[in-house]
Amino acid sequence: MKIEGRIVTPDGVIDGHLIAHDGRITEVRGHPAPDTLSPDGPTIVPGFVDLHNHGGAGGSFPTGTLDQARRAALYHRAHGTTTMLASLVSASPDDLIAQITTLIPLAEEGLIHGFHLEGPYINASRCGAQNPEFIYPGNPTDLARIIVSAGGWIRSITLAPETDNLEALLDLCSAHSIICSFGHTDADFDLTCAGVDKALARGLTVTATHLFNAMPPVHHRAPGAAGALLLAAHEGRAYVELVADGVHLHDAMVRLPQTNAFFVTDAMEAAGMPDGSYTLGRLDVTVVGGVARLTGGPIAGGTTTLAQQFRRHVGRGMALIDATTFTSTTPARILDLPDHGIFEGAPLNLVVLDSNGTILKVWTPGPIL
Repeated sequence: MKIEGRIVTPDGVIDGHLIAHDGRITEVRGHPAPDTLSPDGPTIVPGFVDLHNHGGAGGSFPTGTLDQARRAALYHRAHGTTTMLASLVSASPDDLIAQITTLIPLAEEGLIHGFHLEGPYINASRCGAQNPEFIYPGNPTDLARIIVSAGGWIRSITLAPETDNLEALLDLCSAHSIICSFGHTDADFDLTCAGVDKALARGLTVTATHLFNAMPPVHHRAPGAAGALLLAAHEGRAYVELVADGVHLHDAMVRLPQTNAFFVTDAMEAAGMPDGSYTLGRLDVTVVGGVARLTGGPIAGGTTTLAQQFRRHVGRGMALIDATTFTSTTPARILDLPDHGIFEGAPLNLVVLDSNGTILKVWTPGPIL
C-alpha cells in the first residue's frame, strides 16, 4: 500500500510517500517540505497519544459499562487517538477495583493502553471536579490491592506530593513501573521539588497532571507546584500535561513550557456530544457551549479530541513538528513506545489530514469506527 502526501517524520517534514506491507512501514521517501499543512494534498502525522482521557461519545471510563467505555475508546480512535490511557477519578478502593476489572477487556483488545488513576490520594482543597468524599490520605495497602487487581494495566497515577505515605506509594509505583503524575495539589515549590526528587530517585517517570489546573497559580514570589513542575520539565526531569483546548488554558500558556510538554484532552463523556447534562464519576456536569462544568461549579474535564487540539494550534501558526511533538512524540516517549512514529520498520499507526486539519483516514492496528 502506498500513501502520498506531506509526511511528518522523526527527521523533519517531507513531501513524498510511504509504503506499508503487513501492517508495517517499509519505505518512507521524499524531499524537505514546509512545516505546515499541505495546501493541495493530504498531510500524514503519527497517531495521537492521549495520557489523560475519561471518555467520550456518551461513554465514561470512571463509571460506564464495558460497552459504554468501548464506545468512548472507539470514538477517540476514530478521531486519530490511536493510543490512550483510560482515566478513572477518585473513588473507594473497592469501586476502583470493580471498574478496572470491568474495563480490562478493553486493554486486552488493544483499545486502551492501560489505566490512569486520577486520585484518590490527592488534596481535597484542590479537588477540582473530583468528589471530595472519595479523596483519602495515601494508603499503600489499598493502592497495592488496586494495582494487583489491574494485572499490570495501571500505567499512571496522579498523586499530591503532600499526601500521607508518599514514599511508600512511590515504592509501589517503582515496583510496578507506574508513572508518577503530581497534581490536584496545594503543595508549595519546595515540597513539590522534594516529591519530584523522591520519585526520580526511584527511577520513576514524572509528569504533571493538567499543569496549572487544580494547583495554586504561579506567583513571582511563590512559584508553587506549577513552578516546580515547569522547572523540572525545563531541566529534563519531568513532563507536563497541557489541556490545550482553549478552555483549561489560554492559548498563550500552551507555548510557555518549551521542553517536555504534551497535550491531553482530559475528555469526559460529553466529548463528541451536544450540550446538556452529564456526569463525571458521581458528580453532575452541565455542558454549555462545549464547556463542561460541575453544575454551578468548576471546569469538569474536557470535550475535545487531540485532533481538535492539533488543528487548533496548527491553525494558530504552530509548526507541524511542534504540534506532532505535543500530541504524539512526547507522550509516546513517556509510555516508552519507541516504535511510534513514521519511519521504516514502524507499525502503520498514523493519521491522514486534509488541508484544514480535518481527519481523512486513521491507520492503526485493531478496530476503528
